[in-house]
Amino acid sequence: MTARRRFLLAVIVLALLMTGPFVVTALLVWLETREGSRELLIDVIAPHLPLGALMTLMGFVMGIAVLRNLFRRYVQGLLTMGENLNLMLGANREFRVKEDGPPEVRALARYVNALAEQRDALLQDVEAQIARAKESLEEEKNRLAALMSELTQSVLVCNLDGRILLYNNRARTQFRSLSQAPTVANGGELIGLGRSIYGVFDRNLISHALESIQHRLQRSNVQPVAKFVTTTRAGHLLRAQMAPVLSVAQEGVAERSMTGFILMLDDITRNFENESRRDQMLHTLTEGNRAALANVRAAAEMLDYPDLQSELQERFRKVIRDEVRAMSRRLDETANEFADALKARWPLEEMLGADLVAAAQRRIVKVLKVPAKLEEVDESLWVKVDSFSLLQALTYLASRLSDEFEIREVRFRLSGAERLVHLDLIWSGQAMSTETVMSWELEPMRFADESSPLTVRDVIERNDGEMWLEREKVRHRAFFRIVLPAALPQEELDPAAFLHGEARPEYYDFDLFKWSEKSHALEDRLLSELTYTVFDTETTGLDPSKGDEIIQIGATRIVNGKLLRQESFEQLIDPGRGLSPESVKIHGITPDMLAGQPPIARVLPAFHAFAQDTVLIAHNAAFDMRFLQLKETMTGLRFDQPVLDTLLLSAVVHPNQDSHRLEAIAERLNLTIVGRHTALGDAIVTAEVLLKLIPLLAEKGIHTLGEARRAAEKSYYARVKY
Repeated sequence: MTARRRFLLAVIVLALLMTGPFVVTALLVWLETREGSRELLIDVIAPHLPLGALMTLMGFVMGIAVLRNLFRRYVQGLLTMGENLNLMLGANREFRVKEDGPPEVRALARYVNALAEQRDALLQDVEAQIARAKESLEEEKNRLAALMSELTQSVLVCNLDGRILLYNNRARTQFRSLSQAPTVANGGELIGLGRSIYGVFDRNLISHALESIQHRLQRSNVQPVAKFVTTTRAGHLLRAQMAPVLSVAQEGVAERSMTGFILMLDDITRNFENESRRDQMLHTLTEGNRAALANVRAAAEMLDYPDLQSELQERFRKVIRDEVRAMSRRLDETANEFADALKARWPLEEMLGADLVAAAQRRIVKVLKVPAKLEEVDESLWVKVDSFSLLQALTYLASRLSDEFEIREVRFRLSGAERLVHLDLIWSGQAMSTETVMSWELEPMRFADESSPLTVRDVIERNDGEMWLEREKVRHRAFFRIVLPAALPQEELDPAAFLHGEARPEYYDFDLFKWSEKSHALEDRLLSELTYTVFDTETTGLDPSKGDEIIQIGATRIVNGKLLRQESFEQLIDPGRGLSPESVKIHGITPDMLAGQPPIARVLPAFHAFAQDTVLIAHNAAFDMRFLQLKETMTGLRFDQPVLDTLLLSAVVHPNQDSHRLEAIAERLNLTIVGRHTALGDAIVTAEVLLKLIPLLAEKGIHTLGEARRAAEKSYYARVKY
């Protein structure tokens, strides 16, 4: 049936429904004016009045049904299509309108989808051109990011308010090691973009250094750098070098203003202790031997007298012997102290085991001229070792084998055994006694033109390994087996924590120099400018007032409109009670996984520090906040910062959608959920949802935190059906 015919039919039906009562009334009036009409009205028409009333009521109901159907199929359908069009235009370009409803609406949906295809083709062309234009800039940015990530020195860049704008992985690792107490969640609360450097350094110390740099800038100093040494709250000694970040030079402006500062940090605690020990050793060598040398010299001079009695001669000789022994003892003790200091300075590095073996092979061939071959080398194994000293030990062992047993060649074998790596140095020839092996282990290493105060045992112990001798009787071979701990190539997050992210850790934010936390009152701050902590909890059950407890907290941060996946907080918690079977089915956390985990009293202070100075975000936030609020009395901590709920914000943006569950929202916004019902996985997808909702809220005139909170409050009762 065509649209015109359906329209005519609807008009006829509505006309009948609306004119029917008038027709009946006119008929009654006409009949009453005729002779005998009263009897006809009573005898004929009156019995049918209830039927007429029923038919009129049914017609009225049918009219309402028709109008409701028309409203649902056209008005409501077009409203839903409008929200879908908004998704296509902004948050989810791949979204397409479903072709359902009456033919006119289906035709409109087809036209809209066709236009979306054309729009996508044009956007792809524009994006390709923009990408080509940005390639050079991105290459420079990536070079800087790669350089920062590989530096062995801790580097932080801060704005003048002391907020961290950029840092490298070395700084993150060092800040965790500086913590006064054992950290939870891998120390995630200690450092991050947008955090204050004054949580680690005294504000007055930084201010003094900044004033010094400003003074040098005013005097046009070539190197306006400030250096200072300070102690952390954990007692570590840090040496810091501060350099200014200057504004870009502008034409006509002679002076460049300082917009921030760079901190380069070294933990010199161990170096200071070692230098103190070396100073003490030098003092012992000088002051301790000064008197001994004076005694030896005096005794030697007395022995020059020819008429000296033999008894006195023997006494002076004894003085010389005793003093020389004491000096020798002090020298030996100093040498041992120096060897210990040398061992303390060994750096451990992660490397491929195959690279270590190949380096040992090349070194033995080059230094000892002994053939070295490889057999059964597992190239997937990583080790964390001091490669220099370990190569020295392997070369030393090969040298002793060549000198004392005249071996013709050595072979290397590398294999894995669970969390250990077996490195075998193999040779064929004469058997060796255990006493010989022990003597080789305990002697200082000397071979070719090289020597070291260290022993093979020192090297093995420093690398957290073990070594022993084994024999292969069938093949008439023997080998030294060195067991080393296996290592991963680098610290990695669980792939389940990633959604659509890049491989490079997001430690860098080059736009934050323009950001100042003091620029607006928090309620008037734009949503795009705020710093967020997006979190989720897993619990033993759904009723905290009846004793259910948190068993996992996961959180991530959004700074300057960017999701910082690497700055995450994830910690299992011992609830001190059992888990319900229903909750285990949801989150998959078993009692065995919680054994030995810290209690909530230790975890909440760390999470509180992680979330300070930020807006809290959660999906169905009332549930998670209730668990936190019930712990306020026990911990003395209050989470009193503003809270936004992505469930309510979704209802504000899309009031006509059927569901506002996290999965439904993610599907509408073209987000992939990985790791659902893990605290960190849910927190990350909630953060992705928030970043998609912020521009959609702006389209509705909701730009600030205060506006978002008020809009969410108005949609509060809409949350009941979810």
